This record gives sequence, C-alpha cells and structure tokens, in this order.
Amino acid sequence: MADNVMTARLVIKELAQLQGVYASFMPKPFTGSNGSGMHTHQSLFRGNTNAFYDSDDDLHLSVTGKRFIAGLLRHAPEITLVTNQWVNSYKRLVPGYEAPVHVSWTVSNRLDLVRVPSYKSGYDTSLRIEYRAPDPACNPYLAFSVLLAAGLKGIEDEYPLPTPVTADVSSMSIEERTARGITALPGSLGEAIALAEGSELLRRTLGDFVFDSLLRNKKMEWGQYRSTVTDYEIARYLPLL
Repeated sequence: MADNVMTARLVIKELAQLQGVYASFMPKPFTGSNGSGMHTHQSLFRGNTNAFYDSDDDLHLSVTGKRFIAGLLRHAPEITLVTNQWVNSYKRLVPGYEAPVHVSWTVSNRLDLVRVPSYKSGYDTSLRIEYRAPDPACNPYLAFSVLLAAGLKGIEDEYPLPTPVTADVSSMSIEERTARGITALPGSLGEAIALAEGSELLRRTLGDFVFDSLLRNKKMEWGQYRSTVTDYEIARYLPLL
C-alpha cells in the first residue's frame, strides 16, 4: 500500500507539471482553508476472516479490534512525529477545525482521532478502523509501520479500550476531557520530537538507525523553523513593537 501511495503522488505531480501547474500534498497550503489529510483505514485478517469482526458485539467489533484501537490511542502522541512529520503538518492539526487533535475514538462523528465506520450487514470483511491524523506528506512506509505496531502492541498487552465519545470533543471543557482521560496530540513539530524521543515503540519498530536519523533530521528542521522570521511576525510586530 505504501508503494501505491508513493506511485500515486509521483504520477499526480508529474501530470500536473505537464499542465504547467503544481499538485501539492502539503498538509496546510492555505490559511483558512481545509488542509489535506490521509485518513488511513486498517483491518487485520486471519486467513479470509476479518479479525476485527464479532457478530455478537453491539458494534460488531471483536476484542482484537478493540485492543487494536486501544493501542492506537495510547501510542498516538509518540507516533505523531511519523504520521505528521513536517512543521506545516501542525498547521492542519489545530483545535476545532478539520483535523483531529484529541486522542479519542467514535462510531458516529468525524471529529475524533479514531473512527469505526458504520457496519453494513453482510459485509463482514469490510469492517475497518479509520485513523484520521496522518497527512499525505508523510513517509507512508514509516507511517503504516508505526500504526500497525501501535495496534499490535494493544493486542499483545491487552490494552483496555476507553468508552467511545459521542459528543463533540472540541466543545468539551478541559476539565471534562481530563475527567474522561482524553489527551491531545502534540501541537507542534517540537512537541512531537520530544514525545517521540523517549518512545520505545518507535525505536523498536523503526530500528536504531532510522529512529536516530529521523530525530536528527527533524531536530534540524525544527531548529531552522524556530530561527526563521516569518511574514506573520513582520506584519504583526514590526509596526507595533
């Protein structure tokens, strides 16, 4: 699937160039307009049987599926550096807008990090889990690897699944989210680096070389961004200060 993502991106960009325009997978190219997400759907199978499906469960979700979701939720903050790897990625992950910023799951609305799309009777193999944070500028090989690793860790260690959220998470007070154990994704590349740096899951999944190289490169990018004066700062502060 990562091969397909890379092929699609390359073909789209080259066809656009032939027409004299840019096709960009930048997560947030324009202020005030929706960014570009890459919602990732996942299922596990045992042979031809969907391991996430359970006909006896109210949500048709098996214990395996629930623990997989729990793994995604628990490890979401530390793997965000991989699923959202650029400075610009965090201009899309902003509260109350089009992308999830809180670590919660749902079967109804589209504001949560993890969503289980409605089950359609007779389509057992189509039951899947949607993880909505990644953007299309990420490295899909690394992103898909850490998503799978987080879910499998939840299965292996039998993580308990929190209660699904039915209300709008962004409209809850901080106290309400805290009481429900709802945390947040990192709000900047700098925060994501700090969370990833201590992640044993990331190091084990990516291997020492890739893990250390990723951190080193991202720290360089964050340092360059922090030291660059932006047009926003010039327009905002130059006449005022």
